[in-house]
Amino acid sequence: MRPVRLALALSLAGAAALASAQNAPSVSPAPSAPVAERPATEFPYTPGLDVSAMDRSADPCVDFYQYACGGWMKNNPIPADQARWSVYGKLALENRRYLWGILEDLSQRRDGRNASQQKIGDYFGACMDERAIEQRGAAPLQPWLDRIATLRSARDLPRVLSALHMGLADPGLFFGFSSSQDYGDSSRVIAFAFAGGLGLPDRDAYLKTDAKSREVRAKYVAHIANTFRLLGDAPARAQRNAARVMAMETTLAKASLSSVDKRDPYKLFHKMDARGLQALTPGFDWTAYLDAIGQKGLDSFNVTEPAFYKALAKMWKSNDIEATRTYLRWHVARNLSPVLASRFDEEHFDFFSKTLRGVQQQQPRWKRCVALVDHQLGEALGQEFVGRAFSPELKAKALHMTRQIEEAMKKDIDELDWMSPDTKAKAQEKLAAIVNKIGYPDKWRDYSSYVVEAGDFAGNVERGNAFEMRRQLAKIGKPLDRSEWGMTPPTVNAYFDPQMNDINFPAGVLQPPLFDPKMDDAPNYGNTGGTIGHELTHAFDDEGRQFDAQGNLKDWWTKKDASAFEERAQCIVDQYAQYTVVDDIKINSKLTLGEDVADLGGLILGWMAWQNEMASMPEKARPQGLRDGLTPEQRFFVGNAQWACENDRPENLRVSAMTDPHSPGRYRVNGLVVNMPQFQQAFQCKPGQPMVKEKRCRVW
Repeated sequence: MRPVRLALALSLAGAAALASAQNAPSVSPAPSAPVAERPATEFPYTPGLDVSAMDRSADPCVDFYQYACGGWMKNNPIPADQARWSVYGKLALENRRYLWGILEDLSQRRDGRNASQQKIGDYFGACMDERAIEQRGAAPLQPWLDRIATLRSARDLPRVLSALHMGLADPGLFFGFSSSQDYGDSSRVIAFAFAGGLGLPDRDAYLKTDAKSREVRAKYVAHIANTFRLLGDAPARAQRNAARVMAMETTLAKASLSSVDKRDPYKLFHKMDARGLQALTPGFDWTAYLDAIGQKGLDSFNVTEPAFYKALAKMWKSNDIEATRTYLRWHVARNLSPVLASRFDEEHFDFFSKTLRGVQQQQPRWKRCVALVDHQLGEALGQEFVGRAFSPELKAKALHMTRQIEEAMKKDIDELDWMSPDTKAKAQEKLAAIVNKIGYPDKWRDYSSYVVEAGDFAGNVERGNAFEMRRQLAKIGKPLDRSEWGMTPPTVNAYFDPQMNDINFPAGVLQPPLFDPKMDDAPNYGNTGGTIGHELTHAFDDEGRQFDAQGNLKDWWTKKDASAFEERAQCIVDQYAQYTVVDDIKINSKLTLGEDVADLGGLILGWMAWQNEMASMPEKARPQGLRDGLTPEQRFFVGNAQWACENDRPENLRVSAMTDPHSPGRYRVNGLVVNMPQFQQAFQCKPGQPMVKEKRCRVW
């Protein structure tokens, strides 16, 4: 996957959606946690191919996902505090439990801690102290509400918004402002102004007319009204205010690009100077806003959605200032509810987790607190994780496999029959320029200017938001730091960044069962090899292929080759559009195209690299015969499939169908093997069986 390049610091509302938590033991004194809820001192070992996760009664040629994952799905029901449950989710939980042990120790120690350890320990301790949080009630909210109350006219809006953006880092506050690489010149970091303003997960949530969408919108308005009542509004006024907020957000949703449109970088590339930016919103003083956030004199911007800013200006003009204050009160409360007393936090959970995603109960508090430390002090926490859980030998093995996958892609490009020599040369140039980042950054982030105070949870979060906002803004006009990472070391995920032109594999994802040094090569190349190939293929998917070797948005394809790519990609679009997500909702295959292309390319590259690895072995060292009743080839495919084992709630699937560029796990497995003749040969599938496709798709 690719991280969101334009994201600001983690908002509290976003953190709560990630790891909603409450009602856990306080730090001092802390009652004993249940056996299942104790910090871990080491990881439990799960093999890279788990035969107990299989369903041997299923026919792999009829439903390979059921064959590879049926046992896992049966034995791993979704925990009550989760929207979905997966192999990745279980590993993330084990990582988080391990980090819990580290943080609990550091939060209780008063000596022997370095400055970085003191920060993360004090942050975690303050987050875990529910008694203090409950005693403070809604007090952390009041300074922000007081600031909003000073908004008397449109002239005050830049001053108020700049303060909210700096302290809350929430693009729900009308718009987002940050920095990113210039699409036209990736060596330059410029200011970005992007669309925001919404509380629901996607603009389509405001616009779809089916019964479920209308029901969710009604419950959203009720939740907004409940929040206004918590702020002290009388019931009738709270209801009017909620309706007003919903109307404003709907206006902004109508002016926003769809998730599919946002995958086209050309639709997000609108360079302009300060005069051009000001012309989009004539009633908003950008000079005053920029001065207030410490960016006086900026004259180069990328405005990702100019039409959104025009609609925003029109809305500001048509609404009175009271409407703007009402809107801002809601979004500040939405953002900060997870750091307030339980009445706010529970109301937030009831809608954003329970109603929207089907989560049955809040996570224990330690999970959310670990997640917040990871997001706001992630590289400080990452140093502790890497020092304990990621050896130099493990890094070397991962790097070796990465280089093998790159060699496989080099060969694949050379052998393409649909690409001309000129375009192949450019593709090879781009491939050779890709930087491999494995495990953790070469240079750790400096958090010395981030003040963490023991006992001040809300203040720590707000100062963390301000720290990250200042860090992002400070990049504008400075040389690009190509060593920077977009994920923290404990993260169970990976990504390709088309502008950096690098692939990034945090230490957290290079753990069993995803990467298992104890396991034979076949499932490792199927699983981690396929994931490395997936990220590498992103450099050449429908979005990544539009960037050159230096990460610039530049067309390096001949028209004939581009047409040949689009024809092959359309095969995948047509295939995945037939798959049902939930109810009668089909996969939005234009949204998932990049991930679907990368899934298939990754599996092919993993297979090629594994074949090359076996060919390099002496014949007597090559795997022979059956293991766990499976041939080496079958173990490769089962190993690849088992990373995708998952269970998902229908509520969450409905949201994912709108917002998630990844297909559901079942189709990330079955949708690939139907296109792999090697799979059909490995399992002796016959023509006409469901896992045998007459017209196979292949891009890379």
